[in-house]
Amino acid sequence: MHRCRRLVPCIEQCILGRNQNLHSTIPVCARGRLHHGITLSARTGTSQWANIRQTVASTASTIQAIVERPVNPIQAQWIRPFHNPIKMEHHAFIALGSNLGDRVAMIEQALKLVERDGDIRVLRTSSLWETKAMYVLDQDKFVNGVCEVQTSLSPIQLLDKLQSVENDMGRVKVVDKGPRNIDLDILLYDNETVFTERLQIPHKLMLEREFVLRPLCELVSERTLPHQASLPAGAFQNHLSELAPTGDPLSPLTPLMRSASSSTSLPPITTNYSSRETRIMSILNVTPDSFSDGGTNFNIDEASLADTIQSHIAAGASIIDIGGQSTRPGAVEVSEAEELARVLPAVAIIRSIPEARDVAISVDTFRAGVAREAIKAGADIVNDVSAGLMDQAMLETVADLGCTVCLMHMRGTPSTMNQLAHYPDDVIKTIGEELLDRVHAAEAAGIRRWRIILDPGIGFAKNQHHNLETLRRLEELRRHPGLEGIPWLVGTSRKAFVGKITGVEEARDRTWGTAAAVAAAIQGGADIVRVHDVVEMGQVAKMADAVWRV
Repeated sequence: MHRCRRLVPCIEQCILGRNQNLHSTIPVCARGRLHHGITLSARTGTSQWANIRQTVASTASTIQAIVERPVNPIQAQWIRPFHNPIKMEHHAFIALGSNLGDRVAMIEQALKLVERDGDIRVLRTSSLWETKAMYVLDQDKFVNGVCEVQTSLSPIQLLDKLQSVENDMGRVKVVDKGPRNIDLDILLYDNETVFTERLQIPHKLMLEREFVLRPLCELVSERTLPHQASLPAGAFQNHLSELAPTGDPLSPLTPLMRSASSSTSLPPITTNYSSRETRIMSILNVTPDSFSDGGTNFNIDEASLADTIQSHIAAGASIIDIGGQSTRPGAVEVSEAEELARVLPAVAIIRSIPEARDVAISVDTFRAGVAREAIKAGADIVNDVSAGLMDQAMLETVADLGCTVCLMHMRGTPSTMNQLAHYPDDVIKTIGEELLDRVHAAEAAGIRRWRIILDPGIGFAKNQHHNLETLRRLEELRRHPGLEGIPWLVGTSRKAFVGKITGVEEARDRTWGTAAAVAAAIQGGADIVRVHDVVEMGQVAKMADAVWRV
């Protein structure tokens, strides 16, 4: 609790004491007393922390704060204060859509422009959903989503701002409900109704559009329309369930490449499509001490490394994960400079290979500085085994970079994690809850939901029983409330529990045991499998897809 007590004054400084409602709206916990009766402790629940975040953010007059419930109180970031001279009094939900050009890039650019002047702040985003066009059917598919914003603007001022963003992005309306590079519509504004010639809130067509209701329900499924609204009453989730089926189910999508990438031909992950193809992430450790392949690609010449990379691509790898720091138990931690010296040349080599044009580069690091430099050099994904807990700058760095991030479940550090493998309340439930906390932290830092991938952390702060239970119940973990629709990466390759079960001591010889674990992961719904033996596991994935992804 010493960490909690030390940070309470920081929270006090962020609340100016002008809102007497704080006493009744924030839950009372065990320790760490603040003004107005607010108290915080390490035992504060996930839903309570969500209420604290929203209350503090909406009531602070000149300073806002993002409060996070940590998994590990010693390492976690409890509060991220930032100055904001504009009082954000109102909440609104805005629909996002695009069906021209790089649709994801268009939406991400629009959100940056929305926040540009400081009078609107994006709090959360839904997933992005690919949908067929309605009304005017002869046009390309749309990508749709919803964002929750906090704003100082009135409804009409907010409408003006959104239309200004559309104009700045070159939107030209040729056909009503026809193709557009960007579409921004106000769905809800506080609990108000607005009916003017220019604007109707709640949006008059929102209840008939699955591409609006489905992402909206990711954010506020139990919310209802204002009582005075002319639309039918009822929770949004109920309205969604009453819509008639329109064909194939919608699926959220997660881009693997950066929007700034020269290639957009690598398809995004679509977690809800039963026929989706499992993606192969090949492991490229450029370290001398990784647990099964240390030294294989360390200090070798560029031509040999390029040959290895080309062989991985030829075998079906669509993601290459570069590691410059071993995370095995007991590994010596190298400096950031040394890690960069290992990782950046590998990124450059991959980007120089023509066959790798449509391959995503992932950097396996828990350091924000390494992540930033690797992405600037041409990488696409940050794969953080600590989900942002080992470097407090990581999540904000990823948000600033606008790249996709993989958040893995782990406790402690690679040196201490084995002592933290205790799950008295059920391992699957606990992994889900602790990863949900990290998703909330990522969203608070500004990472869009469609840029998040999750990893259950096989072998990290888990014993053999925990690893097997995670594989058996992966589908249940995928359905954990608040995590639905987010892609999952599973890494079982050559791990110690595989060797223990099969009796194979040498890690590089655990191919058959790994194959069975990879097949189990795919059956459970894994979207990406991280492997050393790309040829063999590529074949396993193809066979498993043929059996279960039909």
